[in-house]
Amino acid sequence: MRKSIKTILIILSLGLKVSGQAQQVKKITFGESRTTKNTLLTGKSTEYTDSAGYGLITIGTLEQNEKKSKKNYIASSKPFYFSVKLPEGHYKIKLTLGGNPEGSSTTVKAESRRLMFENLVTKPGKKQTKTIVVDVRTPQINDSLKIKLKPREKNYLNWDDKLTLEFCGEKPCVSAVEIQKADELPTIFLAGNSTVTDQENEPWASWGQMFTNFLKPNVVVANYAESGETLLAFKRENRLTKILSRMKKGDYLFMEFAHNDQKPGGNHLDAFTTYKTELKYYITEAKKKGGIPVLVTSTNRRRFDENGKTINTLEDYPAAMRQLAKEENILLIDLNAMSKDLYEALGPEVSKKAFVHYPANSYPGQTQALADDTHFNPYGAYELAKCVVQAIIDNHYQLKKYIRNDWKTYDPQHPDALDDFHWYDSPSVNVIKPDGN
Repeated sequence: MRKSIKTILIILSLGLKVSGQAQQVKKITFGESRTTKNTLLTGKSTEYTDSAGYGLITIGTLEQNEKKSKKNYIASSKPFYFSVKLPEGHYKIKLTLGGNPEGSSTTVKAESRRLMFENLVTKPGKKQTKTIVVDVRTPQINDSLKIKLKPREKNYLNWDDKLTLEFCGEKPCVSAVEIQKADELPTIFLAGNSTVTDQENEPWASWGQMFTNFLKPNVVVANYAESGETLLAFKRENRLTKILSRMKKGDYLFMEFAHNDQKPGGNHLDAFTTYKTELKYYITEAKKKGGIPVLVTSTNRRRFDENGKTINTLEDYPAAMRQLAKEENILLIDLNAMSKDLYEALGPEVSKKAFVHYPANSYPGQTQALADDTHFNPYGAYELAKCVVQAIIDNHYQLKKYIRNDWKTYDPQHPDALDDFHWYDSPSVNVIKPDGN
């Protein structure tokens, strides 16, 4: 019989010090406390604290099995988080899920709502393991230099000094977490704007934070994109410098810019001249580090003509990027063309369901309707991430070896039905529109 109580974590074979200074983490088991010489936390609340350096952040009541059971787990009807202080780096994380009598269905997001996998079902009393890889980072580059974060970013989970996992779904249930450093893994760095970034809050989303869901756990996605960015600002704020400081031979740099570069002002670039020049700089610097540059043409805005065809609001920027890819003989993902196909397949009305279009009071504190034709909701972001994956496969890029084995061919002219898409909202909500349009 299950009962609702305060949950105890058992930390086995850890290098975690009670002071919170993280060394090498091996395994965290969830459930009722047992007496072992390696137990660091027994009989006390397990809410996250900086002094402990690890713990849970809960939204609702957590459930766990009785003391006499040897099958430890925690479950909940609402999302819950586990955080642990870790130094910057890549981590391979083995999750043991399930174990509860009713069975479970668990979706896991990491850091700022990066979708790691979705709807993993376990049968009653059974467990399954799933391995993910997560990039953990801070703004610091060296002793004297760091990324110039925007004020809103300072509270983002992407930029703190710990790893955070969100467990959600119909009935999320976790039994154990094993964490291992994996800095040797190849990295896909993402540079871009609000259409690429890990959006911190519901109802916003971008393809970069969905991309992770479709990859094997032998490659890491490090998403450095941020809302409102241009090629010049991204460089000026040391975001490119940070990427280059971590890049190793064989890593990839994906670049998607144009939405904000086309606007008047100090960051404006002309499509066939200065825009190409700045992109060349990124390409050259990546190659110096042994990296592989990948150009990604920008997603269309949601604009239709009287015939239901997408209006090009990005002017010559996608064409300039295509031209540059040919001139430099580098990889190109034509997301601009694929997003056009996607929007037209959905049509002027249904395509609203892929963007942040919601009536008033759909979210807490939302007193006015949301109608944004640039920024995606989770469904739209998910479909665009599928476009990126399919482009990798269609172009026979070496990157395709990192795509999950169960991938099914995706055609943006025949998108997934909205009713078949199941997204579980994270507790973090903010109805303020991200920078950029």
